[in-house]
Amino acid sequence: MPVGVDETPRSEESPEAYVARLAEDKAIACRATIHDVVIAADTAVDLDGVIIGKPHDSAEAREILGVLSGRDHLVRTAVAVRRHSRCDVRVVSTRVWFAELDAHDIDWYLGTGESFDKAGAYALQGAGACLVSGVEGSVSNVIGLPLVETLEMLRPPTIELSGVERGLRG
Repeated sequence: MPVGVDETPRSEESPEAYVARLAEDKAIACRATIHDVVIAADTAVDLDGVIIGKPHDSAEAREILGVLSGRDHLVRTAVAVRRHSRCDVRVVSTRVWFAELDAHDIDWYLGTGESFDKAGAYALQGAGACLVSGVEGSVSNVIGLPLVETLEMLRPPTIELSGVERGLRG
């Protein structure tokens, strides 16, 4: 369910803080009842501390792919899980290495149409896999939702007993 959240990075905001803020803002902005569980996420590419979001047009997508060519970057996804009045946020980071791309490679990939609406102008789950020479960490994070971490966050909360309560029970 899309929500209207301003995705403009703030001055001096790190990529990690940026995605965490957006995921939490999206979870809070989503209309839900007190009984609903809301999952929201946001992903950004972090190239040496610079946030690379979704390209606005093919020229920007071409520029982004050229900058990523032959380099590594981090994909940072924040997941927010809102239950009742509590919102938990977790950021997962995955290192991705791009192959060396020439103009022909970039033209071919832009022709697939996958670059749009994707942070970093590529989709690992599609033809963009041809651009990636290696991944260290969660592959599902690069695709857009770190599944292991999301499932961990969705597990029912456990009740922590104080030392006194544990002593009474044991």
